[in-house]
Amino acid sequence: MRIALISLAVILLPACSQSPSKGTLETVDFTKVEIADNFWSPRVKTNSEVTIPHALKKCESEGRISNFKIAAGLETGRWRGSWGFDDSDVYKVLEGMSFTYNVNHDEALLKRMDEIIGLIAAAQCDDGYLYTALQLNARDYTDVYCSYTKERYDHLVESHEFYNMGHMYEAAVAHHIATGQDNFLNVAIKSADHIYENFGPGKTVAIPGHEEIEIGLLKLARVTRNSKYAELAKLFMDRRGTGIFNYNPYYQDDEPVVQQKYARGHAVRANYLYTAMTDAAILLDDPEYSAAVDTLWSNVVNRKIYVTGGLGARYAGESYGDDYELPNASYCETCAAIAGVYWNQRMFLLHGESKYVDVLERILYNALIAGISLDGTHFFYPNPMIADGVSSFNQGAPGRSEWFGCSCCPSNDVRFMSSISGYVYAVSENAIYENLYVTNNADIKVGNAEVRLNQETGYPWDGHVSTRIGLDRPARFAMRMRIPLWAQGKPLPGDLYSYIDPSSDGIVVTVNGQAVQYQIVDGYASVERKWRDGDVVGIELPMPVREVVANEKVEADRGFVAIERGPIVYCFEEADNGKILEPHPDGSRLGANAAEILIGKTGPFKPAFDPDLLGGVVTLSDGRLTAVPYCVWNNRGDGQMTVWLNR
Repeated sequence: MRIALISLAVILLPACSQSPSKGTLETVDFTKVEIADNFWSPRVKTNSEVTIPHALKKCESEGRISNFKIAAGLETGRWRGSWGFDDSDVYKVLEGMSFTYNVNHDEALLKRMDEIIGLIAAAQCDDGYLYTALQLNARDYTDVYCSYTKERYDHLVESHEFYNMGHMYEAAVAHHIATGQDNFLNVAIKSADHIYENFGPGKTVAIPGHEEIEIGLLKLARVTRNSKYAELAKLFMDRRGTGIFNYNPYYQDDEPVVQQKYARGHAVRANYLYTAMTDAAILLDDPEYSAAVDTLWSNVVNRKIYVTGGLGARYAGESYGDDYELPNASYCETCAAIAGVYWNQRMFLLHGESKYVDVLERILYNALIAGISLDGTHFFYPNPMIADGVSSFNQGAPGRSEWFGCSCCPSNDVRFMSSISGYVYAVSENAIYENLYVTNNADIKVGNAEVRLNQETGYPWDGHVSTRIGLDRPARFAMRMRIPLWAQGKPLPGDLYSYIDPSSDGIVVTVNGQAVQYQIVDGYASVERKWRDGDVVGIELPMPVREVVANEKVEADRGFVAIERGPIVYCFEEADNGKILEPHPDGSRLGANAAEILIGKTGPFKPAFDPDLLGGVVTLSDGRLTAVPYCVWNNRGDGQMTVWLNR
């Protein structure tokens, strides 16, 4: 079977929004955007050259790949691993490899993917079932805690059978679009058909314990143009909240999804659910789903997000807390941050407003990339706001780890870091949206015009952005440049955080070096005109150092202040400042809730770029204290760290 190739946007994100007020919105394929950026290029290169080989080596040494060989009858042995969802790590690494292949066309990478896909296909049962832990009877062992099931689907609340398949579908779609091959896609279709036949309309009523398959099914529906996969995804979501899991909020099962008004339960599961709901709202033009995700998004952004963009307050249950429950000994799982980016990109496509990209950007530049070290081989599972340098918070370690028994975060890093360029641009029928400011070259079609863009910027360290437009013939369209909320005197939408000094200098938009008038359209500076080859449009975003305070309802941060500049949130590390935290009297594992020194005692913080520090960063110093970007903390060994200091 050969399925027609369609836009790569379907891999990463929903293809479009059909909102009547916004018109059609589409992401620009990451294959059409070549990043040449001092901030992102080194990270993408490290992911390709270091992190992917590292993750593959770990998957091999810990049995994740050999499990497929044994299930296929190609080797003898027993299942190895810790959890039944270990299969998903292989799928996520394959997804990252697929994105990477589409950029570098490395034949050795393609060959390695085909080898692993061959094992997966051979391990799949004739009827489409695939879950190596059950196939190899891992539940019968006494020394592993892995699968929760003796028979197929007999304990879906925790078996992760559907979860694994969701990641497999995402990887298979990515591989198909990147390579044009069907070998992996055929495995995914066979699996999805099996699940539809067993759990579709009129069949066994069940839902996944861990949401994810819904996202994969919606991507599969797009690439195959088979609506039954979208039908099944929505059916799984519509069944949630009917008591299948005893109305347990941990699984977002206490209310039907269209009635849910606040984020609850396991944060990664929740964010994957909200991502799929938003995707379904777009693909199926469903107003109930649209209204529900609007309400949930407002709850998260106004009451439950950390200043770094971290999501999920509690270690217990890896979950969202109550409104304004934002302890600095926070959980903020890396996977929850990645899912938060997915969700906010889909919210942008649903509504076309820049505020969703503002939230996406805050997560991306802070909580998300903090989860992986600069060398590409060490990871955070949680991402706290405070650390004492001694107590364990990262799955038993005080700092980063090379891998985990439950290694969902490292493999998620692999697939996400390969796809950064897919978040830079979007297009409508008559406009190009510059969502992220990244030095790049891009080929974009808007209306009937083929447009070549060359964007140059020092972002996130400075706010000057210049984009040269290449055209074969003049064309009329709008260039819409996002005006970040931080440049308008607000950290985020709502009142959860605010700047002590919210004033903002004027934002300047230029065409061919001359300042021009522009319209504000949904948070974008929009310049519409007949563009000619060689025209240059620019935007200047002032980047003062900001002091941030939290809403008084956030008990953990009353009387404290955080520092940011542009999209970057800063922290204070022991490596630069010595011991900065007081010992906590109750001996709590993450140490202090207060700092020994008051902020702002000697003068304002001044920025300075240090090309030799942490890959090249802007530091902030007031003469006594030095702050570094939160996204690069713990790259110089374990030590104390805090985001918030006494005012």
